[in-house]
Amino acid sequence: MALDTINATAKRVSQWSAIAIGASLPVSTALDNVLIVIALTAWALSGQIRDTLKRAINSKLPLISAALFLLLAIGTTYGDVPGQEALSRLGKYTDLLYIPILMMIFRAGETRIHALHALACSLAGIVVLSYLIRLGLLPTLPFITGTVASPTVFKLKLTHNLLVAFGAFLFVWLGHVAVNTRVRMVWYGLALLAALNVLLMVQGATGYIVLGALALFLGWQRLGSRGIGGALLALTVLLAALLSAPNPFQDRVVTIQRELQDWRPTESARTSTGLRLEFYQNSLAIVARHPLTGVGTGGFAAAYTQQVQGTGKVETRNPHNEFLHIATQVGVLGAIVLVALFATQWRLASRIPSPLDSGLARGLVLTMVIGCMLNSLLLDHTEGLFYAWLTGVLYGGLEYDPSGRPPAST
Repeated sequence: MALDTINATAKRVSQWSAIAIGASLPVSTALDNVLIVIALTAWALSGQIRDTLKRAINSKLPLISAALFLLLAIGTTYGDVPGQEALSRLGKYTDLLYIPILMMIFRAGETRIHALHALACSLAGIVVLSYLIRLGLLPTLPFITGTVASPTVFKLKLTHNLLVAFGAFLFVWLGHVAVNTRVRMVWYGLALLAALNVLLMVQGATGYIVLGALALFLGWQRLGSRGIGGALLALTVLLAALLSAPNPFQDRVVTIQRELQDWRPTESARTSTGLRLEFYQNSLAIVARHPLTGVGTGGFAAAYTQQVQGTGKVETRNPHNEFLHIATQVGVLGAIVLVALFATQWRLASRIPSPLDSGLARGLVLTMVIGCMLNSLLLDHTEGLFYAWLTGVLYGGLEYDPSGRPPAST
């Protein structure tokens, strides 16, 4: 009886601490770390380790995420990187191992709903605070990252825009499933504020592209091909309006266009866009020289320095593309496994019984694929944990059966 009580208490603690991560993600890295330790410890004490392993073995999603981590772990055993540095870089990818545990913690539908609302309320607070900063109504505080000109709140602009863009998508879905009309209008209003925040207040090309892709996908989710046509028309009109008058979106788009035109593959880049293209070009050259094994986990920086030595080009520790970053470290197979991970999530999303979870799951995949094409998202604490945590939430209701029967939600 005492053991049963301990298990039950630990299970509740793991659930509530995991739910709280949703509220913490847009706010505090330190709190994220405390909560994930509590959640993992409580899960270990809850008596669910064996069930978690069984689900992971019978599931493709946790196995693929574990396979990617295993490749990176093997990558620490070769290359010219000191062991401590290689292990430090491997530690950036430990979020991949959280996925099967979080899927177990979020098995109950009620727990998943609480988690989504925790994330949504936190993101709503971020949006409101961002507007207060822009209006000059929030005093200067040491933990605020932004300014009136670029009103980020607790995160830098890339992370802020990525989270808020997904937040707009999340708000629309919560509005769609809301029963109360007033609640529905509140969620829709927050979605509009979030979209305007991304487009007009905080510059960031990744956020723009993610928001546009999610808008098109939402149109397809709701109305099929007609929805895509309507969303495309609306985005075209909005784009024309945004480019017709001075605003941060226009400034960023014009800058990117000019930088693309000025970039020359044979010359050293000096602009943000040019540097990214240069990083991609040189990273591909590293992959071409080491296609099978890569240069080892954590070996990108040294390999890139060698690649650009004597050229006058800027050195970097990060190619700003997760597919290329993994391919340079552990070979083309690593990039293939990452693609397989996202593809498996996309396919499994159609088997999630809850329309809310299913719709958000594919939105998460779109967000991560686009984000990983433009940044090394899994390297970053917030983005990496956001991916693993939300994967656990949205796919936690799937029950995998080796017999091949369709999964059910619990």
